[in-house]
Amino acid sequence: MTVRKEDILSRPLPHHVAIIMDGNGRWAKRQNKERTFGHIHGIESVRKITEAARELSIPYLTLYTFSTENWHRPKHEVDTLMQLLAETAVKEKDNLVENNIKLNIIGDLSSLPDQVKESFEQVKKATGKNHALTLSLAVNYGGRNEIVRMIRRLLKTRQAPEPEKISEEVLENFLDSGNLPDVDLMIRTGGEKRISNFLLWKIAYAELYFTSVLWPDFGKDEFYEAIADYQKRERRYGKTSEQIKNE
Repeated sequence: MTVRKEDILSRPLPHHVAIIMDGNGRWAKRQNKERTFGHIHGIESVRKITEAARELSIPYLTLYTFSTENWHRPKHEVDTLMQLLAETAVKEKDNLVENNIKLNIIGDLSSLPDQVKESFEQVKKATGKNHALTLSLAVNYGGRNEIVRMIRRLLKTRQAPEPEKISEEVLENFLDSGNLPDVDLMIRTGGEKRISNFLLWKIAYAELYFTSVLWPDFGKDEFYEAIADYQKRERRYGKTSEQIKNE
């Protein structure tokens, strides 16, 4: 049964949706093409889901674009991905500006090619004042790596707090994703059921949704299904159902 957009809008929506975009390589293999063919077609799904999130007025969308482990892939594939990142960012700039979407990048950007970093900076500057949707791309990102770099930043600060004064709120300020709210819904496409080192701090209480649909085939209808599934769940944050009802 197809989920209607109108039905979704009638119920509470997630504030922050994060997606592990898995399945590009397998999708390409089914077409008897190289893996890079899947990455190219996966960009269209990024457009569709960003548009869907904007239409639903979901304020935060974070996409797992390139992990710290992805550098182990064949050089040709990595080079193609880097080129796609640089070209697509610039190509989508006007569309992001027109739709009031802000581009945000999280991850260790120091290892990225200059062309990619320059493209990101160009688009971030052009969209910096937009506020309808914050689209975050996790590039050269790993959840453990983010936490390690958070600790390094904390130790390097001139006014590091005393150990007993360190709190979750203090640590948030040193995270790449510190400017983002906690994830409400994490979606993974491609059939695998794991979180793959993605946003470990931010998904502490996220609802998880796994689908066998490969990323290039994941469109608005599939996104609506994930949202509808989220809306059926009761989020208790460690409380009992009775406590939730009495609040």
